Amino acid sequence: MKSTKFWAVLIGVVLVLSVAVAAGVYLWRGVGTMACIYQNGTLIERINLDTVTSPYELTVTDRDGGENVISVEPGRIRISDANCPDHVCVNTGWISDGVIPIVCLPHQLVIRIEGGGNSDIDIAVQ
Repeated sequence: MKSTKFWAVLIGVVLVLSVAVAAGVYLWRGVGTMACIYQNGTLIERINLDTVTSPYELTVTDRDGGENVISVEPGRIRISDANCPDHVCVNTGWISDGVIPIVCLPHQLVIRIEGGGNSDIDIAVQ
């Protein structure tokens, strides 16, 4: 009788732990598509692109007066204007997945997409 009770408790504990792990994985993956904006290697803003309902802009200014205007729309983000000399960041256009980041080297600004759906792409060339 004691061994039957032991196995019932053990199976119950294993089931509870399995449900807890599955719920944790589900919640962790359900964070959404996050646009992470870094300047000088420091995270300055996180935007959940899945929760954006209307377009808006924000301006990031570095300590030397360099400015990047960032446009945000539901599910995507871009640098729409910058006072850097080459405008590579502006020419990158909209991003909505983690394949290609937006980089402004003169202003040391990087926008990277984290989370969201998994991509089957291993490499991208622009």
